[in-house]
Amino acid sequence: MDFEDTPEEAEFRAEVKAWLAEQAAEYDLSNHGELSVDQQLALGRAFQARKADRGYAKVTWPRELGGMGGTPMQAVIYDQEEEKYDFPTVFFGISVGMPIPVMRRFATEEQQQRYLVPALRGEEIWCQLFSEPAAGSDLGGIRLRALRDGDDWVLNGQKIWTSWAHISDYGVIITRTDPSVPKHRGMTYFFVDMKAPGVEVRPIQQAAGGGEFCEVFFTDVRVPDSARLGEINGGWQVAIATLMEERFAVTEASGGGASLEDTVRFLRREFDDGESGLDDPIVRDKIAQWYVAESGINNFHARQLTGLSQGQLPGPEAALSKLVIARKLQAQSAYIMDTCGPAGAIYPDHPISRASDYRMAWLEAAGYRIAGGTDEILRNTIAERVLGLPGDVRVDKNIPFEQLG
Repeated sequence: MDFEDTPEEAEFRAEVKAWLAEQAAEYDLSNHGELSVDQQLALGRAFQARKADRGYAKVTWPRELGGMGGTPMQAVIYDQEEEKYDFPTVFFGISVGMPIPVMRRFATEEQQQRYLVPALRGEEIWCQLFSEPAAGSDLGGIRLRALRDGDDWVLNGQKIWTSWAHISDYGVIITRTDPSVPKHRGMTYFFVDMKAPGVEVRPIQQAAGGGEFCEVFFTDVRVPDSARLGEINGGWQVAIATLMEERFAVTEASGGGASLEDTVRFLRREFDDGESGLDDPIVRDKIAQWYVAESGINNFHARQLTGLSQGQLPGPEAALSKLVIARKLQAQSAYIMDTCGPAGAIYPDHPISRASDYRMAWLEAAGYRIAGGTDEILRNTIAERVLGLPGDVRVDKNIPFEQLG
């Protein structure tokens, strides 16, 4: 592994650092008071447009499509440096990360000219309509129907856990178009106007206080065949391409919760009662376990970055990161709450250094172990595609979908 930037990468990192520092005063949320979601979105749109003007909104894309013609490693470097700030870019992660790249790959030239640049600039937001209540983690089990009616398709059904659907202008969606064939062969992929008649979006209030997830209902929604991406009944291939287009992200080993350093500082403050709780061998053993997991993931990321800088692309082994991080996040946050006793469920009267403290992390951790692939799905991916073990038994593989019940 090479932990150092090449001279070219170091030069680009310095350029990005300087530019981001210039933007911080105006766009970093820490420099503003309490802002509503609408105010944060407006600020985020302004920053996203400025990113696009520099080519940073999609570093690897050509300049004529709003990028800068950069390398995958430069994209990683930009993301690493931007993560050090609190810019309101969360609204655009799904949009720019998956729907827009798949539009570039499967949409017509005219459609690309119409939709790509406005999305990169934050002028239009896209969502990804995949999950359904009855399908669970089995994307092949989706039931939302699309029936052909002349030059249109008529959509009926429901999607759920769709991030930012309530503020989205468009969405990519996978539908069931032929239930008489096995489940993976009868799906078709479209993009849809989220403001079209018959589309109803209902935000879901989350336990941790967030509201970005939504359920979306489609009632006789008409979508033109020109909005189809890929072949009729070939939607599974486009769906896989969408997931593979997800940008390579260097996920912090903390998993979005308090860092290990913050955790130790917090425990030291909680145990400030004349006794050093950090000398307790059980507590120290837990800290050691978290340190080992965090160090392992950081080194794993370093190896991925080394490969990326040498022109390699991340493969299915990336599933390992999320599997370890999500479990660590849940276990760590739960243990700290238990250690604090009854007060562990109450927010402290002193600030936590991370926006997502351990209480918030505990509330969100269970969802993190589901989003983007459950633990079981990730284990199958690692076993079959990384270790080369025999595939899991799939008894429904060659049965027509309509016979699955």
